Amino acid sequence: MLQLILQTASVIALGGLAFYGFLGFFTLLVYWRHRGDAAPGAPCGILDLPRVTVQLPVFNERYVVDRLIRAAAELRYPRERLQIQVLDDSIDDTTTRVAALVAHYRAQGVDIDMHHRTRRDGYKAGALAGGLSTATGEYIAVFDADFEPGPDFLQRTIPHFMNAPDLGLIQTRWGHLNASESALTAAQALALDKHFAMEQTVRFRAELFPKFNGTAGIWRRSCLEDSGGWQSDTVCEDLCLSTRAVLRGWRFCFLPEVVAPAELPASIAAYKNQQARWARGSTQCLIKFGADILRSRRHRRVARLYALLSMAAYCTSLLLIVLLL
Repeated sequence: MLQLILQTASVIALGGLAFYGFLGFFTLLVYWRHRGDAAPGAPCGILDLPRVTVQLPVFNERYVVDRLIRAAAELRYPRERLQIQVLDDSIDDTTTRVAALVAHYRAQGVDIDMHHRTRRDGYKAGALAGGLSTATGEYIAVFDADFEPGPDFLQRTIPHFMNAPDLGLIQTRWGHLNASESALTAAQALALDKHFAMEQTVRFRAELFPKFNGTAGIWRRSCLEDSGGWQSDTVCEDLCLSTRAVLRGWRFCFLPEVVAPAELPASIAAYKNQQARWARGSTQCLIKFGADILRSRRHRRVARLYALLSMAAYCTSLLLIVLLL
């Protein structure tokens, strides 16, 4: 009896891993088919640029917050149409550094404010939602603390929204500031490059439930609000919001030529925490939206299946453990 149970578990684990292996080949096939698709063009010569709010959520980021705020302040965009919000939930000396930096750039004419919370209700989602209540922009750009967007980031992205009222989100590609620091950061850079170069290209160009990566992206505010805003009932608020927006029928755009460099987790502990959050949040979104995705009639059957399998992809780790045991 025990042998039968072990054999059955082994077959199920092997079958599940093989299925996800075929999903990888399917992704490769779709990528090959769409790799030559023309990148979406942006209208030229736009004089009446819209107002943009840049949100910078931070929590205990004393080592990188100077670089983040400096990069936001140096964005080349009309100052009268740019608002910067530093959404600070820190409980260390980051708050003092942020206050000094905000005062410094305000004195130079930059529209920048610090929003400090003493309670982290909703964590990042709560901070973003709180900032949105005082945001003045028609478009909301989000950058995590370890990112350093280039000065021309808004100039290369915002024009794509013009004359495209159904475009709700623009996602850009992540770059790497410390890829050569260690074998760990090099491996992460390789995995993320594969994700953006192949998986995100497939999701966006083949319309297989594209998703927001949580940072280095810009939301149309009306899309964000129409989709229910930031919600904190999952730890992947980015996947949660983008799934709701796709289900509502909003169109997304991925610009792989626009790169926002970021610092990769440099220690095993930091990397494990990141992966644990992504695995938990993805599973929470699968439970939250699985039925809605299955019932959706806006999207093709293959898109719905791809979305569900992608959200459940972390189960391959469980299957591997079962197989090893």
